[in-house]
Amino acid sequence: MVAEVTHSIFYTPLYVADALGYFKEEGLDVEIILTSGANNVAAAVMSGDVQIGFCGSEQTLYIYNEGAKDYLINFAGMTKRDGSFLVSREPMENFDLTKLKGVILGGRQGGMPSMTLNYTLHEQGIENLTVDTSVDFAALSGAFIGGQGDYVTLFEPNALNLEQEGYGYVVASIGELGGEVPYTTFNALKSYIESNLDKIEKFTRALQKGIDYTFDHNDADLAKILVDYFPDTSLNDIETVVKRYRDSDSWYRTTYITEDGYNHMQEIVDFNGFLTKKVDYSIVVDNTYNHE
Repeated sequence: MVAEVTHSIFYTPLYVADALGYFKEEGLDVEIILTSGANNVAAAVMSGDVQIGFCGSEQTLYIYNEGAKDYLINFAGMTKRDGSFLVSREPMENFDLTKLKGVILGGRQGGMPSMTLNYTLHEQGIENLTVDTSVDFAALSGAFIGGQGDYVTLFEPNALNLEQEGYGYVVASIGELGGEVPYTTFNALKSYIESNLDKIEKFTRALQKGIDYTFDHNDADLAKILVDYFPDTSLNDIETVVKRYRDSDSWYRTTYITEDGYNHMQEIVDFNGFLTKKVDYSIVVDNTYNHE
């Protein structure tokens, strides 16, 4: 069982692998369940309620630094950038981050969306914006529609839905602004990986097939696959969102988690004040079945 942190077209390669039967080809019976919030995903894996977590890699740092003997290890990557888009209440034809001012709804404190946003604003020297972390990730759209904040960061298809309903305008990709990190990775308990090396290998191989298919096929082909996973979103809208993520260079070409990306993730977490101590790449990343 796999706990996904949110249900988004951002995770196209995962759904492709599932829809095209790549997991079944490997002899795996995989069920994907929504578990909102990376902290909740990590808790589900730690408790044994699920075998594999799919969330921000920062959670593996938190768990390890809390002193867990049986900690979480990232064994495969998928997304290499923040998957959220900046939505403004007013259209901005010539987007300029330096001209923004007011409040951005950025998601849960300590989560990668808000931390990446804070880091990006700092790197760009932006001082006129405040990141509001009081709203839960799953409630961001509703809060913005209700009048809270001047801007909001949303994953797709939520950003497009908000745009089409007339509540805002997508003006930028946070991922393009924030740089490359192992943003969403697959993790499992150290003990589970050690006891199920064959399953981890098969799971990773199926994921790689999903990634390969995503890169080898056009947006329209992918939309036809994804429509069953997003029944409330039209085929055309799904195609639009897939293009947005492709244009933002959102996905790793392989499941390999790079050390540079991992170190950049630690830098972001450290900047935000949530890293009690740095954790060596080799401790919480296992690239045994990944190829650069």
